[in-house]
Amino acid sequence: MLVRDIMTTDLTTLRQDEALLDATLLLARGGFRHIPIVNGSELVGIVTERDVKHYTPSVLSGIPPDEYNRLMETTPISKIMRRNPMTIEPGKTVYEACQILYDNRIGCLPVVEGGELKGIITTTDMLSLALRLLKEKGLAPPESAA
Repeated sequence: MLVRDIMTTDLTTLRQDEALLDATLLLARGGFRHIPIVNGSELVGIVTERDVKHYTPSVLSGIPPDEYNRLMETTPISKIMRRNPMTIEPGKTVYEACQILYDNRIGCLPVVEGGELKGIITTTDMLSLALRLLKEKGLAPPESAA
């Protein structure tokens, strides 16, 4: 089975010139944990939920609301994104993708071909595949009668 067979292709991305506020809102509204950062169709970085939490000023710090809003609206994603994230090509095996995710303890792997972002594979995608395969092999517990 190849990466292209299970990758998510309906991507939500941000440009590197967008603001921390944009990432915060996208993560909150979309339920995402990872956002690929692009320049056109080229992957230039990745921002995770953890990155955003780390760089978002704490409202408990006593920072005035105007300053908080200014920081959220003017801090560019390029300042907090992780540059040169690990990637994989769509023609690689799912096993290879799983090994990279596991070995590096990362939650997502952007799928890139010819420098262009084509999709993403997450640990959730891998768990979904594992559940499907276990069910197909008859290794899932019988469903409880409700």
